[in-house]
Amino acid sequence: MILLIDAGNTRVKWGLFGDGAWQGEGALEHARIGELGALAQGCTGITRVFGSNVAGVEVADAIARTLHDHTPAPQWLRSSAACCGVRNAYDQPGQLGTDRWAALIGARAMHSAACLVVSAGTATTIDILDADGLFRGGLILPGEHLMRRSLARDTAQLPLADGRFVAAPRNTADAIASGCLNAQAGAVERMFRHIAHDAGALCLLSGGGADALAEALEIPFRRVDNLVLKGLAVAATQPDTP
Repeated sequence: MILLIDAGNTRVKWGLFGDGAWQGEGALEHARIGELGALAQGCTGITRVFGSNVAGVEVADAIARTLHDHTPAPQWLRSSAACCGVRNAYDQPGQLGTDRWAALIGARAMHSAACLVVSAGTATTIDILDADGLFRGGLILPGEHLMRRSLARDTAQLPLADGRFVAAPRNTADAIASGCLNAQAGAVERMFRHIAHDAGALCLLSGGGADALAEALEIPFRRVDNLVLKGLAVAATQPDTP
């Protein structure tokens, strides 16, 4: 049994993978990381802990401490020039965020044609993956909620509004919500142009903001839960795939 961990900016997601299948999964706010220890204690047979951490050293240390008495020490994915059928065209491959790298690995295992790998969370990442497994590059932009908060923080009269996505907003709350979602969708659709004419091209959409973003997209897409964890499972079990 492998305990897989996706330590993100807001939450730590976890999954138990064994015998080729998922045995359980969940998510914790950073303040509740200590609950991972109780989870591991109650689950016999964990032989490895493998994860992606983009939340910093303190979060990694907290995870290691809470798991110390119950599992082997966590191992963390490193972005590289190639892994599991994906080649990394980043100028410096090691600088690619490991969450993006894991998502690309998961996308490659799931979809053999060209795809746009989108994770909508605290930040939104939009990455191009060719049909031959080449990661060509991608974007990072503030997530939809972060856009809303920045408007409330840095403007005098715009609130932190809970509006609806509508085509032609007629109130401020809807104007903010629709503007932020349109900004996200516009970036995704512009990047999709790079692969739009490839056979079978698809957008794989993951992350906590994926459902809201899906309302605004006008391209072929598939919702994928926990794509980073899925990629980590591939990397943990097929590390030498060419």
